[in-house]
Amino acid sequence: MDLVSIRLISGDVTRLVGFYEKVTGVPAVWGNEDFAELRTAHGTLAIGSTRTVSLFAPGSARPADNHTAIIEFLVDDVDALYESLRGVVAEFVNVPTTMPWGNRALLLRDPDGNLVNFFTPVTPEAIEKFNR
Repeated sequence: MDLVSIRLISGDVTRLVGFYEKVTGVPAVWGNEDFAELRTAHGTLAIGSTRTVSLFAPGSARPADNHTAIIEFLVDDVDALYESLRGVVAEFVNVPTTMPWGNRALLLRDPDGNLVNFFTPVTPEAIEKFNR
């Protein structure tokens, strides 16, 4: 088994895709006006419109209602990324902070309120874990 994708449902796919393109530097690949993917080396962030929910099960997903998941991106320099995002991101949850498990992390909210963590391993153990 292999986890290949996380999908967000949004009432405004264009806005959310534009945000993720801006903060990640990864261009989206659009399937149609209701679905796009940002593909990275190890996983894909898919973004679908509310119109796609009924294809799975009507009412099974609600946009802008996530209170449990954090979308995480491994980056080379979280402090530099923070500086570059200060004029782009509306809500930072924290500034770059070194966590007890060895990652320096920046937590923010996307336009739909989803939590997004950008992190850089900084301790020898964390660096080894991510082969950096």
